[in-house]
Amino acid sequence: MSFQTSKQDGVVLVDVDGQLIVGNRQELKQKVLDELEAGERKFMIDFANTGYIDSSGLGVLVSLSKKIREQNGELRLANLNEDLRTLFELTKLDTLFNIADSREEALQGF
Repeated sequence: MSFQTSKQDGVVLVDVDGQLIVGNRQELKQKVLDELEAGERKFMIDFANTGYIDSSGLGVLVSLSKKIREQNGELRLANLNEDLRTLFELTKLDTLFNIADSREEALQGF
C-alpha cells in the first residue's frame, strides 16, 4: 500500500494503491495536509487501485474534506469500485463528497 502524489493543472492528485485502513490513514492525511499547508486548495484522490476502505479510512477522508473546505478548497474522489461506491451510499458520504467515475471526470470543472 502506498500513496503517490502528483500535480496536474493546479490539482493535487493522490493515487491510493492498496487498502486505506487504520495502519496507513495517517500517511495519507499527512501528505494532503502538507500540500494544504503549502497553499494547495484543489485535491483529487484516485481509488482506481483500492479495494477496501475501513471506518478509520472513511474518518480520515471526512476530516480532510472538512479541513480543505475550511481553507476554501475542494476534495474530489474518483474511481471508487462498486463495493466502495455502495459503502459511500450506505453511509451517506456520497452527499459529502464530489465522487466521479473517472479521473478525467473529477478534473473537469475544477
